[in-house]
Amino acid sequence: MELSAIARLPGRVDGLLDWLYPPRCRACRGRIVGRDAEYFCSLCRQHIQLVGHPLCNICGRPYPDGSGDDHACGVCLERPPQFVAARAWACYPREDDHPLRQVVQKFKYSRKVSLGKPLGRLMAHGCEEFLAAVNADVIVPVPLYPKRLRWRGFNQAVLLGREVGRAYNIQLDLFLLTRRRETTAQTQLPEEERRRNVRGAFALNAERPVKDKRILLIDDVYTSGATVNECSRTLKQGGAKEVYVLTLARAVY
Repeated sequence: MELSAIARLPGRVDGLLDWLYPPRCRACRGRIVGRDAEYFCSLCRQHIQLVGHPLCNICGRPYPDGSGDDHACGVCLERPPQFVAARAWACYPREDDHPLRQVVQKFKYSRKVSLGKPLGRLMAHGCEEFLAAVNADVIVPVPLYPKRLRWRGFNQAVLLGREVGRAYNIQLDLFLLTRRRETTAQTQLPEEERRRNVRGAFALNAERPVKDKRILLIDDVYTSGATVNECSRTLKQGGAKEVYVLTLARAVY
């Protein structure tokens, strides 16, 4: 077979696979046309708002007017978080029928573990600038309490962090940080109660050195920031040099 014909084989194979097994949107299950759509069809993708500049250069909250330079928001100035900076791939919507919210809910509560790979890759590729600047030593997923982990069957932060670690060749440590007490679900709590709810809920594994390390903390959704802030506090108290936060989505409501 001629070299030119061999070179065309991968494209032909991809085309055949797309014809036999057309890629489906992770939200609506509609057919995706083209390999560059990245897991969402064009209709669903147009409803997903990516986090862009300008934003708070600490917590990563995008500013609604879309103009000006990055700067610290009033919340971060009034109550500086324990982490250096947080970023997310997309804005997390309030509407239940929003494509991204539907996918996240399927991932977390319907045990759709297969969504971990595409969502983790979206985080890794969509936050490339941030991740390159962080240059983390280790990735730490926000841990679940053992009872919750047994009920769910997996930790979504682990699956997301695994893909980020693969993309940037960063070690993923599942046992550095532990959740030592069960907490009430944060979703229905006001902001101040969220902070009290998770205070002292995390602990370091004494057998896992953290001193002077740059930590990348991974979770699925940043809402009030109470959970990642408490994790960051624990890591800093253990001697971590810096803590950064990366999430798939960032609530802006």
